[in-house]
Amino acid sequence: MTQVDVVDDFAQMNDEFRPELLAHCYRMLGSIHDAEDLVQETYLRAWRSFDKFEGRSSVRTWLYRIATNVCLTALESRKRRPLPTDLSATSSDPLASLVQSPEIPWLEPAPDALVGTAPNDPATIVGSRESIRLAFIAALQTLPPRQRAVLVLRDVLKWRAAEVAELFDTSTASVNSALQRARAQMIEAAPTEDTIHEPTDSDQSETLERYVAAFENYDMAALVELFTEDAVWQMPPYTGWYQGGDNIARLIGHNCPADGPGDMKMVPTSANGQPAFALYMRGEDGLHHAFQIQALTVTATGVSHVASFFEPRLFDTFGLPQTLPDPRTVDDEAEQ
Repeated sequence: MTQVDVVDDFAQMNDEFRPELLAHCYRMLGSIHDAEDLVQETYLRAWRSFDKFEGRSSVRTWLYRIATNVCLTALESRKRRPLPTDLSATSSDPLASLVQSPEIPWLEPAPDALVGTAPNDPATIVGSRESIRLAFIAALQTLPPRQRAVLVLRDVLKWRAAEVAELFDTSTASVNSALQRARAQMIEAAPTEDTIHEPTDSDQSETLERYVAAFENYDMAALVELFTEDAVWQMPPYTGWYQGGDNIARLIGHNCPADGPGDMKMVPTSANGQPAFALYMRGEDGLHHAFQIQALTVTATGVSHVASFFEPRLFDTFGLPQTLPDPRTVDDEAEQ
């Protein structure tokens, strides 16, 4: 194989497997930014040893082996990434002062555009929405790194126990034991099936339209009607979390810098296989600036969970502008 052939093959491999490797590293780390760095490290290691790849396993399996080891090495020096609900068993007072903890490495959402794959490709696992949902990723972070890797490899990627045992240089009995412990922990941390029961597409579309209208019209009464009875709202880097539509509305009404209709604009996107919105807040210059990204869980009975992330660089990651175009300028250009 010539050097040109090696470069061409490696470039094709890079394009083909990058989204699912990014999803894998994201599941392990809980940060899309860390995951992007670790995928780069995975490909760097793969490039260094590509000419020695003997084909005893598939290229996909070989890359996942490298990526898993890269993630486990990274996790040796990183703390787990929580959400506010992981820090306290009690919901917060919506009228109390907000407390920030920017020093905590918070869980991050992942844009579907980066970790999604073609749904009709039977070889890809990353397309499974359940394996990328925010609640599942949050539950994974409660596991020790090695258990986390075993569960992802066995239950998400469907590796055989013997393959995982070979990766970790251990016995299949040890792998099965680690998997059993990980599954038990996930049952405690992850939502039940009823919690994530999805509505029909038409019902979800209607709920999301009403949700956007409630925010953009600053209509707290309409917002309350959209939440389920035990809905949860959390917004890292703020440490509190809030339960129930009335409390969520009080929180927003008490702390939101918006004064009335038109101050907030919502731009639809998607994160973790879930509907999401980028919220832009009107500033003193009259323009709407990046404010937060909300990832929603919508059930048959309403919005059951919102994770609202105050992280400006996420807008860049999601391919969203930091400032929305001035509609007056857009109208003027259209007339010319």
